[in-house]
Amino acid sequence: MVHLLQPDETAGADAPPLVGFIVARAVGNAVVRNSVRRRLRHLMRPHLDRLPAGSLLVVRANPRAGAARPDEMAADLESALDRLLRPASKGRR
Repeated sequence: MVHLLQPDETAGADAPPLVGFIVARAVGNAVVRNSVRRRLRHLMRPHLDRLPAGSLLVVRANPRAGAARPDEMAADLESALDRLLRPASKGRR
C-alpha cells in the first residue's frame, strides 16, 4: 500500500522526494520486519526519479510481505506505484 502527499507550490517544491516505510508487527518478528524494510528501501531506490520533487511517499507493508519472495515484492511495489502515479483520466471523479 502506498500513499503520496504532493507539495504545494510554496513548500519545498525543489526538495528531493522523501520515502517512509511502515512495517507493523503483523508482518513478523523484528528480524523479519527489518528485512522487509531493507528490501523495500532497496526496491524503492530506482523509482525515486518518478516521484514529484518535494513529495512525501509512505509505503506500508501488508502482513504477507514477511513471507513474500523478492520478485513478488518488487512486482507489488511497482504495480502500486504505477497505479498511484498514473495520470487521472478526465472522466473519473
